[in-house]
Amino acid sequence: MEINGYTRTCGVFGNPVEHTMSPAIHNTLAGRMGVNLVYVPFHVPSGKIREAVEGAFALNLLGCNVTVPYKSDVIAHLKEIDPLAKKIGAVNTLVRLEDGFKGYNTDMPGLYRAMQEDGVEIEGQDVLILGAGGVARAVAMLLADKKATGVYLLNRTLEKAEQIAQEINALTRKEFVKPMALDDYTKLPDQKFICIQATNVGMFPNTDAAVIEDAAFYEKLTVGYDLVYQPAETKFMKLTEAAGGRAFNGLKMLLWQGVIAYELWTGQKVGEDDAQAAYLAMRKAMGLPEAQIQE
Repeated sequence: MEINGYTRTCGVFGNPVEHTMSPAIHNTLAGRMGVNLVYVPFHVPSGKIREAVEGAFALNLLGCNVTVPYKSDVIAHLKEIDPLAKKIGAVNTLVRLEDGFKGYNTDMPGLYRAMQEDGVEIEGQDVLILGAGGVARAVAMLLADKKATGVYLLNRTLEKAEQIAQEINALTRKEFVKPMALDDYTKLPDQKFICIQATNVGMFPNTDAAVIEDAAFYEKLTVGYDLVYQPAETKFMKLTEAAGGRAFNGLKMLLWQGVIAYELWTGQKVGEDDAQAAYLAMRKAMGLPEAQIQE
């Protein structure tokens, strides 16, 4: 693609942001779909998210993604917020309006699309979430929206899990989230669960770590979803598979949140072939072998 005076710019705000795989998604899609658009990372220094949003609008950026640590902080600087993003309390996609940006959350729809691709059914299931940060809260809201039976939220600091449980239960008007201290995993009901790993434990370079190391815990899992995607196979995933469960990483979630954001910015519907090309581009950027979306 030739960059010229008509080229539109999108990008991602974060700190750090140098590791992002998002350019592989969006530049691949733009090139394949004939859109005069480039996508670049923007390292936003601490405390400068307001200036970043205002600068992006002043420079006529078409849209932006937002990653850690700004997904909640950015909300105060937007003109509008999509109802789903407001409910989740986090924004990862900014879409340009006439007088500012509108915030969306495509992370959770992206996770749901990834789970559908992997044949993982949420409705009517009991789910474990490891962690009690913003991602865990967003996942709990997704599970409530998609009619999971309930969630056990396990975290090292019980108070954080209790706070999220209180917020989600108030929104759902039922005891949907049950908070637990991480060390109390042995007190879980004697049944099988889907488990979503929503912490950064096991992320590169600390790849030999898992939130829970006990092999007996993993015997409770039918599916283990690690939202980490670097490395491509985490210790959490290895332990899940060793106990007979199916394990997945966060790469497909990253793909589909990007596809949804791209569609919001351009108004174009991304076909399966183009999504597959973006997925392969991400894997290549990570030094992984080629693989199909549905593995």
